[in-house]
Amino acid sequence: MKSKTESCELSVIYSRLNSHFGDLHWWPADSSFEVILGAILTQNTAWQNVERAIENLKALNLLEPQLLYEMDHRVLEELIRPSGYFRIKAARIKNFLSFLQNHYDWDLKKMFQEDLWKLRGRMLKIKGIGKETADSILLYAGHRPVFVIDAYTRRILSRHGMIASNISYDELQDYFMRNLPLDVSIYNQYHALIVNAGKTFCRTVPLCEICPLKSVGL
Repeated sequence: MKSKTESCELSVIYSRLNSHFGDLHWWPADSSFEVILGAILTQNTAWQNVERAIENLKALNLLEPQLLYEMDHRVLEELIRPSGYFRIKAARIKNFLSFLQNHYDWDLKKMFQEDLWKLRGRMLKIKGIGKETADSILLYAGHRPVFVIDAYTRRILSRHGMIASNISYDELQDYFMRNLPLDVSIYNQYHALIVNAGKTFCRTVPLCEICPLKSVGL
C-alpha cells in the first residue's frame, strides 16, 4: 500500500535533485543494444572506461548482436579491455547474446515485448546478469517501467533515515515503485539524479553542507 508520507518524501528528493541537476538525458547511447553492452560493461568500473570500450567496438562497426556473438572470444576481450575485468565481461556479453539468440532469434524488439516480469526472471538466469544490470537493461534499453536500485540509492535514503541500511534490493525497489507513478521517464530521470547526487555529494565522506538535499528535513 502506498504511504502518503513516503510518497511525499520521494517527491521532495526528486524535486530538489531535479532542480539542481536538470534533465540528465540518461542513458547516453545510439541504440538499445549499445545500452545493453554499457549495462554489462559498467559493472565495477567508471563510465569513462565503458565509453572507451564501446568506442573500440563502434570504430569497427561491431555494435550488432550476431557479429559479437560470432567474434572470437579473445578478440572481444581485447576490444573491451578498457572496461576492466574484460575476460569476465566478454563472457557475460556472450552469455547475454546466447540468450538473445535462443529465446528471441536476435530480435531485441521481440524480447522487450515480453511480459516485463517474465522477461526479468529469464534475464536473471543469465550467468553474470544481476538485478541492477537486468533492470538497467529493461528501463534504459527496453523503456520498461522498472526502477533501478544501486549503492547510491541505498546510501542516500538510509542517510536520510528513510530506510534501513540493510534493506534488500527487492524491498527497496518495491519502496520506489509503490510510491511513484508507474512512469518510465520518471524512473529514468530519478535514477540518473540519484547517481549524480551520489557521485557529487553523497560520497563515502559526504558533502552535506553543499548538498541540495541538506534542508529537505526528512
